Amino acid sequence: MKEQTPKSMRLHVGLFGRTNVGKSTFLNLLAGQDVAIVSPQAGTTTDPVEKPMELLPIGPVVFTDTGGVDDATALGDQRREKMFAALRRMDVAVLLVEPDVWTEHEERLVDEFKAARRPFLVVVGKTDLHKPAAAFLDQLRAAAPHVIESAAAPGQRERVVNAFKAALGQLAPEGVLHVADLFGGAVPPGGTVVLIIPVDQEAPKGRLILPQAQAVRAALDLGAVAVVARETEYLAARTRLSGPPDLVVCDSQVVDRMVAETPPGVRCTTFSILLARLKGDLPEMVKAARVIDDLRDGDRILIGEACTHHALEDDIGRRKIPRWLREKTGKTLQIDVVAGRDWPADLEKYRLAIHCGACMINRREMLHRLQSAGARGVPMTNYGVAISHLKGVLPRVLEPFPDALAALRA
Repeated sequence: MKEQTPKSMRLHVGLFGRTNVGKSTFLNLLAGQDVAIVSPQAGTTTDPVEKPMELLPIGPVVFTDTGGVDDATALGDQRREKMFAALRRMDVAVLLVEPDVWTEHEERLVDEFKAARRPFLVVVGKTDLHKPAAAFLDQLRAAAPHVIESAAAPGQRERVVNAFKAALGQLAPEGVLHVADLFGGAVPPGGTVVLIIPVDQEAPKGRLILPQAQAVRAALDLGAVAVVARETEYLAARTRLSGPPDLVVCDSQVVDRMVAETPPGVRCTTFSILLARLKGDLPEMVKAARVIDDLRDGDRILIGEACTHHALEDDIGRRKIPRWLREKTGKTLQIDVVAGRDWPADLEKYRLAIHCGACMINRREMLHRLQSAGARGVPMTNYGVAISHLKGVLPRVLEPFPDALAALRA
């Protein structure tokens, strides 16, 4: 079975508009198949529906079909909240409109796109039923850099899809269409990286977790040699190399052992710190970790997880990090955990937020979480940075990233 690109590493494109404007019809047109339910009854799409696909030559994309902005049902307010929450993780927004129809709802969506600083394009649907007036198209072009006329009539798909791909290629933020180097330049092409992967009760049976698998693939993309070992075989694996590796990467839970067994001069870090650089703002997360040293009795800490999973007895977010925080600080702390797409609106009550590596969400959503915390005066770090600080090895594991190391020493 062909391995699919994770949703968190795809270009995210959201379809927005009024109810029954043709969002699902347009998604089906792009996919060339019925992936969304289409009905003349308004409000057919309620919660956002995701559809990953390959859109050549753009590459891996995930489309999100949202509910109508003008939903007047009893659950309309909740569905709009879901729709605007979906906008946070979009790289590009698509506004679907009907020919010669522009209302306060379209105005509101454009305002939301601009406030979120999301590039957007306008698709005029149903043009096989009604040809839009030239003045209307001029009005749209004044509001958006790209306007596409769409029709579900036979023979129109190729024209519409090609025009859409051309616009999308120009609007996609720089770097989104190409997977960034996970190692941040710490592993040169043709180099060697050692990946230390514990096999404990939290390790899934028969497979690697996403960051570990991505690290192996990143090494292959660089033409590098990846040596994979458990922490118990790390020393033996390293002695078999003809020379020192360019980088050693470990799971954060064994970072203190890895640092103790890695000679000075050999750069090392953790999977979670690699993700902090890839998905967020590593220097800012490093600065936030210093708040741990100033925690007081009664401070509230937010633990944020991007995925939902069954918590095991010694879960990293729910058990280990809270325990290490209390042991390190000696303080009585109140610790809350949120998981999945939930992100609190009342962040200001927290002294510090500690987020997971964010392998299951894209960079857009992670940056939104960082920005929303910062806007409320709440420093936010991540698991790998916080654990390394708690274990007293943070300067060592930041050596591959001089900007983050400078932020720690500032």
